[in-house]
Amino acid sequence: KEYAHVRGLVDEHKLHTICESGKCPNQTECWGAGTATLMILGNICTRSCQFCSVATGKPEAVDFAEPRRVAESVKLMGLKHVVITSVDRDDLRDGGSGIWAATIRAIRRHCPGVTMETLIPDFKANPEQIQCIIDVKPEVVSHNLETVKRLTRLVRVQAKYERSLETLLQLKNGGIERTKSGIMLGLGETEEELYEAMDDLRNSKVDILTLGQYLQPTKKHLPVARYITPEEFHY
Repeated sequence: KEYAHVRGLVDEHKLHTICESGKCPNQTECWGAGTATLMILGNICTRSCQFCSVATGKPEAVDFAEPRRVAESVKLMGLKHVVITSVDRDDLRDGGSGIWAATIRAIRRHCPGVTMETLIPDFKANPEQIQCIIDVKPEVVSHNLETVKRLTRLVRVQAKYERSLETLLQLKNGGIERTKSGIMLGLGETEEELYEAMDDLRNSKVDILTLGQYLQPTKKHLPVARYITPEEFHY
């Protein structure tokens, strides 16, 4: 019943979700619990990360009605907390930061009391674009490092390790209460490299770190180098 409800809202309001675009294997479980991660600014990314199944290419024009549709859907879902992400929009002068801010403001207007986690691009560490996010003060702002320094060029082709750290530091120095980042394991990183990445994130004043197992979304993407055991995750 919950899955059908979420499915209907996504279709009716022409929403994008990372659950679908990223070919997440846990989609049925999450939607069945009434949760989904919304994705704004379309479903075509200007970057071509080798772990991600979101389509790469020339995005469509910005949909300025999207913030309102997202906010209405959050209200209809009866959510107390919402997670929003987006594709990278390097084609836009503002990197998409304007739509990000408009979406957050729309949710605040339509859904008083709802808290938000925003999983943002690096915005090329552009201070003006990052300030757009800081100004609307989501409760949690997340930007994923994704992997260790040595593997960044392989895993995140157009991204830069130091640039992601700089984005996270700017967010924290700008007054964001909780910053967050995530790293995928099983791409060939060593334990020492993982500790280095953790130290680098802490030096960027990151509050929350998630570690997850990388799963290969299609045969065209990077293969899994190793499956991490539950005991290792616990450690």
